[in-house]
Amino acid sequence: MNNLLELVLKSAYFIAPAALANIAPVFSHKILKGKAVPVDLGKKFGRKPLFGSHKTYKGFFAGVITAIIVVFLQKEIYFVDGFKEFSLIDYSSINPFFLGFLFGFGAMFGDLAESFVKRRVGKKPGEAFVPWDQLDFIIGALVLTSFVYVPPWQVILAALIITLIFHILLSLAAYYLGLKKDKL
Repeated sequence: MNNLLELVLKSAYFIAPAALANIAPVFSHKILKGKAVPVDLGKKFGRKPLFGSHKTYKGFFAGVITAIIVVFLQKEIYFVDGFKEFSLIDYSSINPFFLGFLFGFGAMFGDLAESFVKRRVGKKPGEAFVPWDQLDFIIGALVLTSFVYVPPWQVILAALIITLIFHILLSLAAYYLGLKKDKL
């Protein structure tokens, strides 16, 4: 396999728990009924919301649980032909709950941190904040998972580039399909 293609595929597989955790809050609000309680409980920092009403416990926990499930699945298929060589992590020796928690909590915390900064600079929820909207979750996930596994710098760089490109392409597709108001 081409070295660049192999790097891209291994990096994408590695960050899959964080990427799917980042998407989970959107679906959790559509699937799980009931009131969505904001993580900041409506509190303000100065005159601005800490994170905003769109960052909810429901979405946060959905992200963490999704990452845990993805890591459990990665561990289950680790010994299926090809997956062991494809994986950067030795899933046979990890606690999937702990690693999944680190991926999910890191992704959700990175998203919260970006929302906090976004409110401070006067950006509204949903307003573009490139490139931080695209990279916040992956940075948070990489920081927390580094307690268990530190990928080579090439994987980190590939993960950041893949995430940025994929997020922008998905946003553009959603815009042109009429699912989103803004291109980014």
